[in-house]
Amino acid sequence: MKTIAGAPWLIRLLPFLRWSSRVDRRTLRFDLIAGLTGGIVLVPQGVAFATIAGMPPEYGLYAAMVPAIVAALWGSSWHLVSGPTTAISIVIFATISPLAAAGSAEYVRLVLTLTFLVGVIQLALGVLRLGTLVNFVSHTVVIGFTAGAAVLIAISQVKNFFGLPIPRGASVLEVMTGLVTQLDRINPFITGVAVITVLASVATKRWLPRLPHMISAMLAGSLAALVLNLVFGGEARTGITSIGALSVGLPPFSMPDFSPGTLEQLIPIAVAVALLALTEAVSIARAIAVKAEQRIDGNQEFIGQGLSNLIGSFFSGYASSGSFNRTGLNYASGARTPLAAVFSAVFLLLIVLFLAPLAKYLPIAAMAGILFVVAWGLIDFHHMAEIVRASRQEAAVLLATLIATLTLQLEFAIYIGVLLSLMLYLNRTSKPGLEDVKPFPGQWPPAFSAATGLPDCPRLKMVRINGSIFFGAVNHLQEALQQIDERNPAHRHLLLVGSGINFIDLAGAHMLVHEARRRRALGGGLYLFHMKDEPLQTLRRSGAYDQIGAENFFSLGDDVVNAIYQRLDTPA
Repeated sequence: MKTIAGAPWLIRLLPFLRWSSRVDRRTLRFDLIAGLTGGIVLVPQGVAFATIAGMPPEYGLYAAMVPAIVAALWGSSWHLVSGPTTAISIVIFATISPLAAAGSAEYVRLVLTLTFLVGVIQLALGVLRLGTLVNFVSHTVVIGFTAGAAVLIAISQVKNFFGLPIPRGASVLEVMTGLVTQLDRINPFITGVAVITVLASVATKRWLPRLPHMISAMLAGSLAALVLNLVFGGEARTGITSIGALSVGLPPFSMPDFSPGTLEQLIPIAVAVALLALTEAVSIARAIAVKAEQRIDGNQEFIGQGLSNLIGSFFSGYASSGSFNRTGLNYASGARTPLAAVFSAVFLLLIVLFLAPLAKYLPIAAMAGILFVVAWGLIDFHHMAEIVRASRQEAAVLLATLIATLTLQLEFAIYIGVLLSLMLYLNRTSKPGLEDVKPFPGQWPPAFSAATGLPDCPRLKMVRINGSIFFGAVNHLQEALQQIDERNPAHRHLLLVGSGINFIDLAGAHMLVHEARRRRALGGGLYLFHMKDEPLQTLRRSGAYDQIGAENFFSLGDDVVNAIYQRLDTPA
């Protein structure tokens, strides 16, 4: 923008100035329509997410107001809509419910403190420009974690879906055992309302895709509950209860607990929630940005998400992140700028101010049905099958993350998935491939391939290293290079094609020097061809270049094969 081009510090402080020039009467119209659509959908979603998180229902709506506005204005995505999400909600319930009774004042206080810490961590990561950290939470880990979280959501609602007396906080095995052993105690009225809600959601998505399926399902469940209560004598006979009227207005001011004991207790959980939330938000922003032909600034998204949680914790908003459903809806509804997310929060406030009393007609069984639908939609069967087909190692990470999510505290499940992913990555990179290659006959400049069909030279072995030579790979490469002349003692001369080497550290440089000396002692030599600039500079700075010998390095365009052949009868 020309008006602020001379003040880059102002753009960093107020990043919404970057896209303010895109706003005009046309974009405002599109953004208002998208915002209204999003605001309507947010009502049932906010209540559902708060229920998952163990928070009073209105807190799910508060989390979609101030935090959504801050994230939109201080993020970098034009379409990302932030607020409560399923994954974050289930993590909050699983990690905070052992510390306090869900829905209690103490529970709310702990959740708001957790939200503040999450915001501080995210903001710090953004300011320090550590946006690449989310790359360590692999797509496989997210899919496994989300699938496990989906099962936990469904498990947490079994008692409300079937009307069974299952204790709060029961494990997956305990809930399933309780269900099987109490089949004769299932309440048919409650289960009927829940099943009707599920069927209405599925039918709306299938035959009336333009309608919001969650709202349609809630209306169907509420109507079914009303009819059953009228026909069979009311709540005392059917057991169908409602969530009660929502007392929702402007988000009330709240104060996190800054006592040292509470902060120390919540910091490990906050780190896991912060990483998961950032992974969610940045992944969704990038996915939509591809369609919108927009470039996402990961560090700015960190800052936007951090500020939204930090500020949101003082306005009764619990930990939020980017929502895939609402972001996709925002984009599909024609949103042009982040103002659509701002309008969505404003419309949500207006809607709940006038419609909140109607929540007293919403049955708990209908909410359980909605959460069953949400849980089913979270399990990405397509990508899970793709992972299993493509890689056994990735399938192991998926399974381990899924099992850890179901059996351990959720923050540890994320850590386990990340740790396994890193271990597999290090295992792969510590074993760079050593590929037999030969020169293409008559091609200039010389090119080497494993597909020439030529036999090995009796005196000279030619191989290409596909991977970096660093401390973790040194032992593997030393063994592989020694096996060459052990298998064929005539192969004292070795040509390394370096086009596949991206990085060499000091340990790698020492290994190459050692190999060059070893081969000279055998009466042969080590030669390197087509090294990239970065690893070549490392060899020069470390002194390895001179120790190997400048005459043993060949660049692209050199007649490397003929030059080496002339030395075969002369010890290198």
